[in-house]
Amino acid sequence: MRRLRKYIIGAVSIVVFATALIGAVRDPDIYFLIKKNFTIFSEVYREVSLNYVDEVDPQKLMRKGVNSMLSTLDPYTIFIDESQNENMEIITRSGYGGVGLDVGVKAGKTVVITSLEGYSAYKKGIRTGDIIREIDGISVDELAPEEVQNLTNGEPGTKVSMTIERYGVEQQLTFELKRERIQTKNITYNGLIGPDKNVGYILLNRFGQSAANEVKEAIDTLQAEQSLHGLVLDLRNNPGGLLQEAVGIVDKFIDPGMMVVETRGRLNEHNNSFGTQEVPMAAELPLVVLQNGGSASASEIVAGALQDYDRAVIVGEQSFGKGLVQIVKPLSYNTSLKLTVSRYYIPSGRSIQSVTYTHDENNTTVNRPDSLRKSFKTQNGRTVYDGEGIAPDIELKSQSPSLLETVLRQQGHFFQFANQYVSENEELSYEELSPKLLVEFEAYLEAEDFDYETQTQQHLEELEKRLANQNIKAQVNALKSAIAKEKQQHFEEEGEALKKILYLELVSRYQGTTAQTKVSLNFDVAVEEALSIINNANRYNQILGN
Repeated sequence: MRRLRKYIIGAVSIVVFATALIGAVRDPDIYFLIKKNFTIFSEVYREVSLNYVDEVDPQKLMRKGVNSMLSTLDPYTIFIDESQNENMEIITRSGYGGVGLDVGVKAGKTVVITSLEGYSAYKKGIRTGDIIREIDGISVDELAPEEVQNLTNGEPGTKVSMTIERYGVEQQLTFELKRERIQTKNITYNGLIGPDKNVGYILLNRFGQSAANEVKEAIDTLQAEQSLHGLVLDLRNNPGGLLQEAVGIVDKFIDPGMMVVETRGRLNEHNNSFGTQEVPMAAELPLVVLQNGGSASASEIVAGALQDYDRAVIVGEQSFGKGLVQIVKPLSYNTSLKLTVSRYYIPSGRSIQSVTYTHDENNTTVNRPDSLRKSFKTQNGRTVYDGEGIAPDIELKSQSPSLLETVLRQQGHFFQFANQYVSENEELSYEELSPKLLVEFEAYLEAEDFDYETQTQQHLEELEKRLANQNIKAQVNALKSAIAKEKQQHFEEEGEALKKILYLELVSRYQGTTAQTKVSLNFDVAVEEALSIINNANRYNQILGN
C-alpha cells in the first residue's frame, strides 16, 4: 500500500513538474509583463519627446532605447533600419545596383579602394587610388564611406555622375557611369598552385547565396584544367553568412546522410539538424582548410565538420568562436530585427561558441576556463574541445606588423607611392621584389619628410623634459643620432616585407585584384604549409589519424 502511495505521489509530482514546464513556455505572466513594461516605456518616451526642456529627435531617442536594450543580449542581435536593409540584400541575395566601386578613407580623403573588373567604373577608366570629390554634384568630403557607397548605388540602368581627382592630373575628371546589377561573388579567386600546378586553391570570402554552387563550379573548372593532387579551401577572414551554404559546401566532400550541424534553441521550432544529401564530388581528394581569427560562424561550421569527420587538415589560427544563430524578422517601416535564436553544434557534439554573455547591466563576456572545456572525439578518435571555436590541426601564428609598417599603412604611404608610380609609368617595369623598388620607395619617403616616433624616442623626450635644467644636450644629441641609425636599420631589416607590400600594391593597379591575389600566394606562409601537407601523404594521413 505504501509502495502504491509512493508511485501515486511520484506520478503526481511528474505531472505537476511537466505542467510547470509547459507553463514556463507559455506562461501568461510573460505577456502581462510585456504589456505592463511596454506601457511604461511608451509613456516615458512620449513625455520625454514632448516635454523635455530641450527639443529632442523622437526617432534618435527611440533608436537609442532599442539599441541599448539589445546590447544587453549579444553583439549579433541588432536592429536594422531602412538604410541598412540594402546591405542585408547584398549579403543574402548576392547582388545590388551600382557602378562597381569599393570606397574607403585614405589620409582623410575618400578614395577608390577597388574598381571591380567588368563593371561601369572599371570600363570607363576609374582607377584604384582616385580621390572622389562629387557624386551627382554632391560633395563627398564630409560623408562616411558607406554614405558615398549609397550615392553610387541605385536602380540598374540609371546613370550617375562622378567627379574625381587623380594624382599627376591637374584638372578634376568627371565620369558618366551607368548602374548595373553587381553580382557579389563569394569566391574571389580560384586557381592552380604549387610547383607542378596540380593543387587547386579556392578563396571563399563569404557565404552568400550560391556559395556552395560556386565552390562546385570552381572545383569542376580546376579539375578540367588539371588532374588535381589536392585542394586548399581558404576561409581566412571569412565572417560567415548563410547556414545552408555552409552545409552545401561540406556536402561536396562528405558522404550523404552525415550530420553537418545542429541548431538548439529555446523553442522547438529552432531545433534543427542539417546533413549531407549529395554524392560528394571530391570524396578522396586531399583537403586543407586555412583559417584565422577572422574565420567565424559558417566558416567554423565548414572547418569544424570537416575536422570532426577527419576529412580535412585545418591550418592556421584559432577561429573566432561564433556559435550563435540569427534569423531576420521583418518589422514595420522597412526595418528588421536580427535575432539570436539558437546555438550551433557540430558532428562531434561540441559547440563552437567561445564566450558566454552575462546579460547583466554591462553584459560582460565570460570565457570558459580550459579546466571546464569538454573533450570530444573526431570520427578517427582524435580529441577536440568545445567552447573555443575551431582549433587548427597545424597552428601557424600570423606575424604582427612592425611599428614601421603600421605607421606607413596608417599614413597611406604604400597607397600614395603606388598612385605616384602609376601617374609616371605606363606599365609596371619592376621585376618581382626588385631591390630598385625599395630604393625608389625610400626616395619617395624622403621627399614626403616621413618620420615616426618609436617608444625609445618617447622615453627620451620625457627624459629631456625632466632634466631640462641640466646640461645634457650632447648626450641627447648622441642618443637621437643612435635612434636615427636604428630606424634606418629597421627599414633595411624589413626590406623584404616592405617590397612585398609595395609590389602587390602596384600589381593591383596594373593588373587588377585577381592578379594581385594570385601573386600574393607566392608569399603566403599558410599556403606553403598547405602544399607541404598535401604533397606528403604520410604526414597528411598521420595528422588525420588515418
